[in-house]
Amino acid sequence: MAEDKKKEVALFRYGVISEVVNARELARGEQGRLIRERCERKWTIPHSGKTRIGRSCILRWIKTYRESNGDIRSLYPRDRNDRGKSRALDEETCMGLIRMREEMPKATVPRLIGEMERRKLLRPGEKVAETTVYRFLNSRGLMKQTEKPEDRRKFEASDPNELWQSDVMHGPEVYVDGKKRKSYLIAIIDDHSRLIPHAEFYLSEGLDFYLDALEQAFLKRGLPRKLYVDNGPAFRSRQLEYITASLGVALIHARPYKPQGKGKIERWFGVVRTSVLSYLRDTPKLWQLNEWLWGWIEEEYHTRRHGSTGQSPFNRFTANMECIRPAPDNLKDYFRKVARRKVAKDRSITFEGRLYEAPVALIGKQVELLYHENDPDHIEIKWKNESYGIVRPVDVHVNCRVKRDENNMSDVIITTDGSGYKGGGLL
Repeated sequence: MAEDKKKEVALFRYGVISEVVNARELARGEQGRLIRERCERKWTIPHSGKTRIGRSCILRWIKTYRESNGDIRSLYPRDRNDRGKSRALDEETCMGLIRMREEMPKATVPRLIGEMERRKLLRPGEKVAETTVYRFLNSRGLMKQTEKPEDRRKFEASDPNELWQSDVMHGPEVYVDGKKRKSYLIAIIDDHSRLIPHAEFYLSEGLDFYLDALEQAFLKRGLPRKLYVDNGPAFRSRQLEYITASLGVALIHARPYKPQGKGKIERWFGVVRTSVLSYLRDTPKLWQLNEWLWGWIEEEYHTRRHGSTGQSPFNRFTANMECIRPAPDNLKDYFRKVARRKVAKDRSITFEGRLYEAPVALIGKQVELLYHENDPDHIEIKWKNESYGIVRPVDVHVNCRVKRDENNMSDVIITTDGSGYKGGGLL
């Protein structure tokens, strides 16, 4: 604080205590009355937002002034000699926080406090506020994370289908059933050749649409060894992990907030914007936009010399075809969804509001149902990774004519003359 401000404060303090320190003799209880009076009133305190003065504060001013033999400078506000130190934390706690921060440089303040408590570095019953810890560590420069330069290097897969990169780009509006809808471009690029196994505009970036694009890419260009994707909900789904693992494809996720690893697909999106989308004058229909995209990919992009590789994507991809793994004939089965159900005692399973019949051997078992949403009549049932065939919808009319023996074997009794009817009795 500047000298003139210190004088102003000292004069104010002197005015508060002057009646006490200047009196030759005070009657019994008079000093206490004067101090109480000053504690009860409101003040305009220089360079402070406070309006009240505590009793202990007034007594300290009186003692300081008398001990200095009336030196007004004794009432100057003193600079803090604990600048940079926390008055709410003792020295031992401060040192513990510093060591903990050095040991855990990326930990949050709540985690640091929790670790201090776990290691019993706080006094029994001591509670420290998160704001207090943050201010203390920040005053020491321990809350700022200095980013170290990363060792980033250009890379390229050595063979076609060694690595695919995949991502989603927000596309233009399109007409669907007479209404404008936002589109999303889901694309996959081969890292070695820059060939596009598949790219398509969809009405959503959800999992179902991404799996559709991935299935078409596998059918057209075979199976990659690695698939490099972002961290969106679709890319983090269990179904995608299960599909890729079943096909022997390693699913790799990019580090959050580090887009540099997806540079090739991001640059290709930029080419799409300038070579396809920039020529749009009117809002197209979804199928029209995809036709333009596929025509440009096959007729121009795949056949044009790429600036980075010096070859066209198609020629570079097909130059080493012996390392490409073809997709299995039953590829569609790998993209089925999985539901888990328990087989009831009457062999029935309820799924999507319909009743299906399971084999007798699976009664009471927790089974897996593999299905496509658009094919409810073709649901495979599995137990412990063994297939038990396709379940069939329950036909209660057929079941009423099934004769069961003691070995749980069944025969269907078919009658044409009505003689099989027993007046409502069970067979």
